Amino acid sequence: MAKLFGTDGVRGVANRELTGELAYKLGRAAGYYLTRHYKGNDKATMLIGKDTRVSGDMLESALTAGMASAGIDVLRLGIIPTPGVAYLTAELAVEGAVMISASHNPIADNGIKFFDKNGYKLSDQMEEEIEALIKYHYDTIPSPTSLEIGNSNDNYELTDKYIDYLISTVDVDFTGLKIALDCANGAAYRVAPEVLQRLGAEIVVSNNHPAGDKINLDCGSTHPELIKELVVRENADLGIAHDGDADRIVMIDNKGEVVDGDKIMAVWAADLLQRGELKKQTLVTTAYSNLGLKEAVEGAGGKVVITDNGDRYVLKEMLENNYNLGGEKSGHIIYLDYNRTGDGVLTAVQIVEIVKRRSRTLNELSNLMDPWPQRLANVEVKYKEQWENNDSIRREISKAEQALSENGRVFVRASGTEPLVRIMLEGKNEGLLIELEEKLIEVIKSELN
Repeated sequence: MAKLFGTDGVRGVANRELTGELAYKLGRAAGYYLTRHYKGNDKATMLIGKDTRVSGDMLESALTAGMASAGIDVLRLGIIPTPGVAYLTAELAVEGAVMISASHNPIADNGIKFFDKNGYKLSDQMEEEIEALIKYHYDTIPSPTSLEIGNSNDNYELTDKYIDYLISTVDVDFTGLKIALDCANGAAYRVAPEVLQRLGAEIVVSNNHPAGDKINLDCGSTHPELIKELVVRENADLGIAHDGDADRIVMIDNKGEVVDGDKIMAVWAADLLQRGELKKQTLVTTAYSNLGLKEAVEGAGGKVVITDNGDRYVLKEMLENNYNLGGEKSGHIIYLDYNRTGDGVLTAVQIVEIVKRRSRTLNELSNLMDPWPQRLANVEVKYKEQWENNDSIRREISKAEQALSENGRVFVRASGTEPLVRIMLEGKNEGLLIELEEKLIEVIKSELN
């Protein structure tokens, strides 16, 4: 059996790599693993949430059956953002949870990611132990009978508890602001509009249907041109675009310019620094963040810590060193004062709150950061794992690093979920970046196909 867990849970094309049979095994093994130390009088309980994908029902049924077969009660939340599942897991004092989503990925894909009883995504070690349980010790998982078999129930109203919580994190109302909103036909379809409306904003909303056949399809955070057009056409104060499971956002300022995760973090970190609320005056981000973010935060009196790519490594650094704000250029931002994972709706309301409280436009606030020119390329290859040991590729990377010297950087990695090698080049001279990128792409294609 190939490795199951990737960079964000178990993903694949639903009913091909990610089958109902695999979901059953994951529910049974992960459910047992997460509840094995439970000492309560009743059966242990786990939550299940999902985005709007057509395959969600199939995987939900299989996961429910797997957990029930291990003696675990299941509470189904229905369609809900991933961060809503994380919040409710800790709030309801259950033993764990699972979210069914492939985030920003295409419709055919789906994914399964687990949370521990505190609402945090599982560590690498925990996922490895669950994988070993499936591969080598699956027959040792208990199979209770009679009244000890788990039950399942629906409680879709718990989403309201999450909505109320999001609203409670803001001290000002948004009256007078006009906000354009793209929900990507995903898990934010109800939560995001209701939160903004209850806070007093006038909203112009698109793609706010639980349409699993249209999730992320030419809309949402991966297609910001749509929300940009809406902001300009409606003369809105700003725009917000979510992805399929609402754990990340892209924003648009009042002039129709994209405000990505780096600029959002710059605005948020600077405001927290000004109010003395950024723990250890430090922002945590990944190697993919623009060096302009580091300049902006340091200019505001803070510090930046860099981790490996992936929100799990951002979170690990935050938890180990007691930092409270971190995230990724993609708009996946974690604020541990309010939630345990990236939360797109929370991020949106916090940034809108800063706009309203400081009586500044998002364009004015985000101009704090002056991005360095950056080139990003995804190179489709057959043998992505071989890039690190390829001498020709290593030589070309070394040449690029020497050409940029201290005025830039080169970052290459294999995608965790797709047959791609990702390239990032950053520096002050964009013409040089383009030249170096073309050479790298040519060598990678030649060597890995």
